[in-house]
Amino acid sequence: MEFDINRYFPDEALHSGDSGRASFEEKRPLYLAASKHFLAHYRETIKKRHRSGTPGDEVVADITRMTDTLIVKLFKCIMADMPPVRRRDEQLTLVAIGGYGRGELNPFSDIDLMFLYLGKDPQRIEDIAQKLLYFLWDMRLDVGYSVRTIQDCVEMAASDLTVKTALLDSRYLVGGRVLFKEYQKVLLSQVVAKGSDAFIREKLAEMRKRREKYGSSIYILEPNLKEGEGGLRDLHSAIWVAKIKYKVSSPRELIVKGILSEEELQGYYQALAYLWRIRNELHYLAGRKNDQLTFEAQAKVAEYLGYADSGRVLAVEEFMRDYYLHGTRVEHFSSLMVSKCVVKDVGPLKLLGYFIRRPLGEGFYVLKGELVVPDESVIQKDSSRLMKLFEYAQKQGVVLSLRVKSLIRESLDLVNDKFRRNREVNASFFRILRSEKGVAETLQLMHHLQFLNRFIPEFERIYCKVQHDLYHIYTVDIHSLFAVEEIIRLWKGEHAEDLPLMTSVARDIDKRELLMLAVLLHDIGKGDGGRHAERGAEMVPTIARRLGLSKEDSERLEFLVLHHILFAHISQRRDLNDEKMIVQFARQMETSENLKMLYLLTYADIKAVGPDVWTEWKARLTQELYEKAFQVLERGNFRLEASSERVKKVKRQVLELLGDEYPQAAIREELNAMATRHILSNAPRTLAEHVKVLLALEGRNIVTIVEHDQEGGFSNFTVCTLDVPGLFSMITGVMAANGMNILGAQIHTSTNGKALDVLQVNAPQGFAITDESRWNRAREDLQQVLEGHANVRKLVEKRQRVTPLAERPKPRFPTKVEIDNEVSAEYTVIDIYTHDKVGLLYRITSTLTELGLYIGISKISTKVDQVLDVFYVKDIFGHKVTSERKIQEIQERLYTAIDQE
Repeated sequence: MEFDINRYFPDEALHSGDSGRASFEEKRPLYLAASKHFLAHYRETIKKRHRSGTPGDEVVADITRMTDTLIVKLFKCIMADMPPVRRRDEQLTLVAIGGYGRGELNPFSDIDLMFLYLGKDPQRIEDIAQKLLYFLWDMRLDVGYSVRTIQDCVEMAASDLTVKTALLDSRYLVGGRVLFKEYQKVLLSQVVAKGSDAFIREKLAEMRKRREKYGSSIYILEPNLKEGEGGLRDLHSAIWVAKIKYKVSSPRELIVKGILSEEELQGYYQALAYLWRIRNELHYLAGRKNDQLTFEAQAKVAEYLGYADSGRVLAVEEFMRDYYLHGTRVEHFSSLMVSKCVVKDVGPLKLLGYFIRRPLGEGFYVLKGELVVPDESVIQKDSSRLMKLFEYAQKQGVVLSLRVKSLIRESLDLVNDKFRRNREVNASFFRILRSEKGVAETLQLMHHLQFLNRFIPEFERIYCKVQHDLYHIYTVDIHSLFAVEEIIRLWKGEHAEDLPLMTSVARDIDKRELLMLAVLLHDIGKGDGGRHAERGAEMVPTIARRLGLSKEDSERLEFLVLHHILFAHISQRRDLNDEKMIVQFARQMETSENLKMLYLLTYADIKAVGPDVWTEWKARLTQELYEKAFQVLERGNFRLEASSERVKKVKRQVLELLGDEYPQAAIREELNAMATRHILSNAPRTLAEHVKVLLALEGRNIVTIVEHDQEGGFSNFTVCTLDVPGLFSMITGVMAANGMNILGAQIHTSTNGKALDVLQVNAPQGFAITDESRWNRAREDLQQVLEGHANVRKLVEKRQRVTPLAERPKPRFPTKVEIDNEVSAEYTVIDIYTHDKVGLLYRITSTLTELGLYIGISKISTKVDQVLDVFYVKDIFGHKVTSERKIQEIQERLYTAIDQE
């Protein structure tokens, strides 16, 4: 594409330097107007080329040439208006550095300029720089600059890694060519040649820090196109390291030196072009510099690239799968390049034997801390050695050499059905899973080399599989591998203090390899859309037969995959004090070993979703369900104890605890007024505290207590008052109006008209609210609402206006309201799935109140932006809701209340 800038700067006499002509300040507005017209015209032309499908590298080259043309023209205009100096052509050179130096400008990229000069007349150089920069800044270009001599560059590069890196990508723009050639010579001899090993070490450390900040996986669900793993910076870092190591100035020289093949270099440029095309679209969509592939941007980029929804697979999910596949190729190229450049740091104590080739058998050797295969034909002779490569490397605690990794990739066609059914192969695979060390790392390496997909073809269905929501941070395959890591951490005792029971259960598992396999495969059904647990379980018998599992192990594996979401479902969304339900759950478990494995799988599954998804609250719920079900299984008879005898026993214990603190008759009166489930669902010591609160209500209209659980990250908020219709709705409204998030709630109403509700509350960000002034406001608001001096609906609406919950678009899924009359003997159970928003819980509870329903139990569960709330309700007569017409009305009213904006 050609850029005719003289169309916009028509009057050459205007800037001829003739003293009789207009001054620079008079001509400046004309220069600026011409520059703006030039930019506006060609920017629009380039954007149209991009939108019509022009490859990313061509668009980037066009933007770079357009920018070069403008900057060079302005520089020459400014120089023409400067007073002449001797050899002025040699005084100053304008150099593009960084991304601009590489010729890699996207629509709104930074432009980094260096004014390189001899060191003479710095005031003149500064004047030229300021004049040029003010032009560029007035055009709203994001320009960074430096004014340096060659010696400045050498000194700054020695002390600043960022400067050294930027100088590696220097490009001549305009000015003194002799000065630039001298700069290049010094750059090569005094910057590139010196401290190469230290530079490489620092660059690798920088890459590690970057991954910690932007996501240590290619497969994070809102990746950063530039800084994230598998992104542009990985490609840049690989070339920077190579430039320093092999003293080259361009990637093509790496072919001449035999470091890269033509095909590998072509792959590098194709990878850049792919990422640039997406980055160009991101910039155009945002109208500014932007590298984050947010959910909203993903959908728009997918549409731009021509992806379309197909059956159960969304266009955006198909696009992101391709993006992650591309990311693995980028990461592979980056690792390959870095491996060729890194000299292993060998301490004197390690030297002995380090350079000696140590035989392992099977034609494998260890050399310099790597597993090597000198005669690669051994793999073709016996393909089972492919699995043994991983086993031996794991056992020896060494890495596979770069050549061995390539050998595995090249030999994947050997992994066929005969290979998968080979007893020796499967025995080797299970030894890997049983090992005390390196299990997660070995599985991740298998995945990275795409060996795992070949060995377990069903796993390929979830390879780079995206779940387009805010809850799942990683792709399905990476989530499964991270879940394996979580189980290993339990075995290592890393959670012995915060999860003692779970750690004990993990160490008590008989067949660790079977649990590991269940964790690895628990989500394989997600490759085919809905009902993933059932679909995954259907695949298990085939996998088990190939792996040579016994009938018993195959059935257990199938059980774990089929029920892997059941434990979380019951613990978070069902009444754990419903003994009938607990017995039914225990029957489903069949054996204690099934229960133990499912408990651990549930933990690993939740923990591997993201860093903040597993909470102290979920830990308590899952532990309570495990302990109750385990007691039933150990008892073995599945019969319920007589509740009347247990109630009497608990009441006696409460009376003993309270002693002479209160009149015995008053304590008995409160205990007798309590519902049976209130008594049986709490420890005697807790009930004693409840009695104290109930007695304190005498002569008052409300009693509140706040107790902080800092470790759990929430506060227990106890509210005691006289029961009124819609009480729970009022409480939830006041909590919403005060920016408080409800994790759970226990609702208790006594026959004497007193209500005692205990809520687990935290901040929406996930920490306990300890600011006493916030609690005082909440108490005051609640009192005003109960006394009729304040309207709860108005309080919530005011909060909604001031603090919208979400600031960025989110992927949407439809609200679901399900009504179940089977799960509970006493209540109708309403399950609600929707997106979180300010005052949502109040909307739901106030609607239930308006429908004449009494809420007996409430289970609140929020997963990032997804809400799964459950309400156990009765009608005004204390019965279940069985009328189909009433059930339909409840659903319709709830849909309306939830989805209104």
